[in-house]
Amino acid sequence: MTNPILKENERIDQLFSTDVKIIQNKEVFSYSIDSVLLSRFPKLPSRGLIVDLCSGNGAVGLFASTKTSAKIVEVELQERLADMAERSIQLNDLSDQVTMVNDDLKNLLNHVPRSQVDLILCNPPYFKATETSKKNISEHYLLARHEITTNLEEIFSVARHALKSNGRMAMVHRPDRFLEIIDTMRQYNLAPKRIQFVYPKLGKDANMLLIEAIKDGSTEGMKILPPLIVHKDNGDYTDEIFEIYFGKNSRANG
Repeated sequence: MTNPILKENERIDQLFSTDVKIIQNKEVFSYSIDSVLLSRFPKLPSRGLIVDLCSGNGAVGLFASTKTSAKIVEVELQERLADMAERSIQLNDLSDQVTMVNDDLKNLLNHVPRSQVDLILCNPPYFKATETSKKNISEHYLLARHEITTNLEEIFSVARHALKSNGRMAMVHRPDRFLEIIDTMRQYNLAPKRIQFVYPKLGKDANMLLIEAIKDGSTEGMKILPPLIVHKDNGDYTDEIFEIYFGKNSRANG
């Protein structure tokens, strides 16, 4: 029996700690651990308005929806990914809370009021668009991974106009762009406040960076949080990651 909400080559995955189900297609786009960690990194406002930029198939906003009553607006340029996200919203009966906007993030203020957003989440393309960008991957992955349709300056410029004063922005990115991210945030009156490096294993170099900034915030008081290790030496998730994926009591019950 096929699920009528699914299209060809799609499957439904579940983040067990939340019961949220996400429509995935490995040929088009699948969320990974960066989306999960981003949805759990900032303190979510209990109400108000959250925007998820570069939302892909909607995973970050959908995961965040279980921890807040705030309205969530997801913004995704690619029609195929936005369609997957819209069907995931329906699948989880979240249409009253979560809205998908299929548009360029440059047009965000056509969809949300200026200076009224409490929190912006963003899992952007990580790589600069160069001649050596891997062109053999699908167009969907190419746009999701490379700064072809947007870049840091554009994202932070949009965030500055959409966020309330003292509103926050949380982003996941690559450590090799760390200084560029901080410099660009400051150009747009976003003061970095919380930073956490994510490591695949103990003793390995960091491969992810979580960063949270406050609009119009003081440039003082930035915190570097303890490192987040994803895997133990044997390949299993560390306790902290296991809890994020499966919930606090699942290991004891497993």
